[in-house]
Amino acid sequence: MTLSIRNRLTGTVSDITSGTVMGTVRIELPNGEIVTSAVTMDAIKEVGVGIGSAVEVLVKATDVSLATGETSGLTIRNQLSGTLVGLDTGGAMALARIALSSDVELTAAITRASADDLGLAPGTPVTALIKSTEVAFSAL
Repeated sequence: MTLSIRNRLTGTVSDITSGTVMGTVRIELPNGEIVTSAVTMDAIKEVGVGIGSAVEVLVKATDVSLATGETSGLTIRNQLSGTLVGLDTGGAMALARIALSSDVELTAAITRASADDLGLAPGTPVTALIKSTEVAFSAL
């Protein structure tokens, strides 16, 4: 199956918190950062993951926001530190490539106005912000 989702990261399930209908799955990336996915309990069971399972994390580029400053006081669970390594701009939109580590990249599709307002350029330290409800995963 071919997917159009640009961001595909591998990781290992480190924790699962069960709820009545929804649960959270914490996934450790190779660089040690944690990504949290909030999904239905049915989805957790159907994917068949448990603690220690290898998974692929899937995030649409349009679901990634960027910050260049302090990010405390937010309800967004996933706050991944990185460095901007590329910025492709068009008329209204921009694609920002963020290195989370030497071999892990994330792409954010943001408005060009936002990129300009933040003064984004290669080398800029950024925090990628992703709501846990926008993180999907599949078993490897």
